[in-house]
Amino acid sequence: MTCIDKIDPAAPRAAVAVTSNHLAAELSETLKLAVPLALTQLGQIAMMSTDLAFIGRLGSEAVAAAALAHTVFFVSFTFGMGLVSAVAPLAAQAFGARDPHVMRRALRVGLWVALFMALPLMFLPFHGESVLLALGQAPAAAHLAQQYLFGLVWGILPALWFIALRGFMSAVNRPEPVLWITLAAIPANALLVYLLLYGKWGMPEFGLFGAGLATTTVNLGMFLAGVWFAARRRPFRKYHVFSRIWRIDRPLMGKLVAIGAPISLSFLLEYGMFGAAGLLMGLISTPALAAHQIALQIAAILFMVPFGVGMAATVRVGHAVGRRDPDGLRRAGYVAVLISGTFMSVMTLAVILARFEIATIFLGEASDTAAQLTAMLLLIGATFFIADGVQTTTAGALRGMNDTQVPLLFATISYWLVGFASAYALAFWTRLGAPGVWIGLSLGTAVYATLLILRFRLLARRLGK
Repeated sequence: MTCIDKIDPAAPRAAVAVTSNHLAAELSETLKLAVPLALTQLGQIAMMSTDLAFIGRLGSEAVAAAALAHTVFFVSFTFGMGLVSAVAPLAAQAFGARDPHVMRRALRVGLWVALFMALPLMFLPFHGESVLLALGQAPAAAHLAQQYLFGLVWGILPALWFIALRGFMSAVNRPEPVLWITLAAIPANALLVYLLLYGKWGMPEFGLFGAGLATTTVNLGMFLAGVWFAARRRPFRKYHVFSRIWRIDRPLMGKLVAIGAPISLSFLLEYGMFGAAGLLMGLISTPALAAHQIALQIAAILFMVPFGVGMAATVRVGHAVGRRDPDGLRRAGYVAVLISGTFMSVMTLAVILARFEIATIFLGEASDTAAQLTAMLLLIGATFFIADGVQTTTAGALRGMNDTQVPLLFATISYWLVGFASAYALAFWTRLGAPGVWIGLSLGTAVYATLLILRFRLLARRLGK
């Protein structure tokens, strides 16, 4: 009897069944993590939209000031958010390795890094008016923006602490408390903004400063609620996450900074490219800038779901790294990318079909120049939306392997050498104008997504060997 004769004919079918079961299990586990995280991100967008809706009643100048204030604020906050985001992969790898001691240390160093970074990060918002005036903004709008920033700036530290807690809770496969806290924060934020912005129910009328102060208060409340869950509720309390909180773990803190700093810079490169694209639109025309802002808002809403899936991918890949499971690592990464790609494909089709209605909702008349241009940009965004979802999810998977430095290089090349350069060239060296800017954004994002997928394949194959 030959070796071939000895092979069980049912073995290939059994192997396929095992693989299918593993994929189904991975899909289920990823969705359990991703859905609460994605809904949490959408909740954050809902709070921002509520703020703008209330501020809008003060007039267009107040809305413009709020937009400028958010631009300044998020430059600082994004850098801190990238650093603290490194808590998730460190804690997830420790969870996979069944090392609760390192899990506790990961959260602890995240909280300390947030504290050390908070004061430097507050410098820019405290001087927002000077920065905006230096960039050529109108003095009245810059002054109003500064009032809003004076209220917002104090919320940086509790917001960063909440992100650290979110990373820890996700690492132990329990992101639901973060979602519950966010859902409770939406009406609380709306009520506080209403009271402090307009001075209702006997409260002082603080204007834009009151709106910022309300957001800061809600951020503090969310952090305190997160502390309660982490310290008192199962399964978190068994990790004793606040035990010896005063101890500064310098080696692990250095590792967190080494992982998190490239994430921060990548976020800033991406954020900077879209900000620069807005400046290009402003040079083209006012309708072009309005259309760009609306299309970008739609993109931001859609982006929240794959961003949540990317956070889930960080955790799932981190678990596989911790338990030394290269097959599980590959499954976690590819399943997450499949989820994001499928979701964004469906939503992109919906946006294409409803692009004129979306423009009308924001701008009124569908025949308006800005509305027509908005519909065109949303059509061009068909490739951009999908690539954007794939890149953020793949980047999340790479973070689960602590791979953040090479993606930073990819972001520099893709967003600026390809994306912004193409946007500028197509907008001003051809007759494309505003559509050329979005074609450039789409090219840069597609290149970034492709490079990240190739990087993930390379590392997954290398770890498998």
